[in-house]
Amino acid sequence: MTTFTSSLPDKLLQDLDKTSKELKLPKNKLIEKALELFLDEIQKAKYAKSFKRAAKDKDIMAMAEEGMADYYKMLQDFDKEIDGKN
Repeated sequence: MTTFTSSLPDKLLQDLDKTSKELKLPKNKLIEKALELFLDEIQKAKYAKSFKRAAKDKDIMAMAEEGMADYYKMLQDFDKEIDGKN
């Protein structure tokens, strides 16, 4: 594990200290978890942005719709196969 040193505003450090005591967690573990959650939210936001951008692209939408039609046909075929076995 690598050591990281940073400066934080006094108020944030006070809140960190208080929360650390309340949760009975070391400050570094609390910071680690908070950073993991924050970075995960950033990743989700990137995905959401890319999906919104893709939704405006006519070619991508056509491919998605075509793929959904194929998937729907596969489900219908599967249902027929299951019904035939019963």
